[in-house]
Amino acid sequence: MQSQALALEGLRLLRTEPARDTRGAFSRLWCAQDFESAGLAFQPVQASLSSNPHEGTLRGLHFQAEPHGETKLLQVLRGRIFDVVVDVRAASPRFGAWVGRELTAGEGLLIPPGLAHGFLTLTPDVELLYMMDRPFVAQAARGLRYDDPALALPWPGTPQLIGARDRTWPGLHDLG
Repeated sequence: MQSQALALEGLRLLRTEPARDTRGAFSRLWCAQDFESAGLAFQPVQASLSSNPHEGTLRGLHFQAEPHGETKLLQVLRGRIFDVVVDVRAASPRFGAWVGRELTAGEGLLIPPGLAHGFLTLTPDVELLYMMDRPFVAQAARGLRYDDPALALPWPGTPQLIGARDRTWPGLHDLG
């Protein structure tokens, strides 16, 4: 596993290093020892799969309110996405700052608490694996508008499929 710090505190880009032979490839998606060696404290307690059959599907921007903030390990298993992470930590000097980047199979992010996350599928048949270090708490689920003018996120295409709840999240300056 390769790990690279990104512009928001605690946000890491991760790349798997598959072993390949004539049969195909084998990738270790998470290993406590590898994470510890990289200085990353992460112990997952829950895993989820996001399946997105259509190009242009937008999910997000999601986070868990404190005290239920969670660290997420997101890994692209199939396809290509444009991924966005926004700092929504009220006390952060980078509040409202964001990182956006294209991710493909074998790449992922380690996202600390207090960062909102969303993505737009750039290909059909996208699958993402999520691993979280805390159980999901429905009452703590929060979101941020994907099209908030205060963020001016550069989505690389017009979203075609958006969930009803994702259309109604507040803007950055209305978080409370």
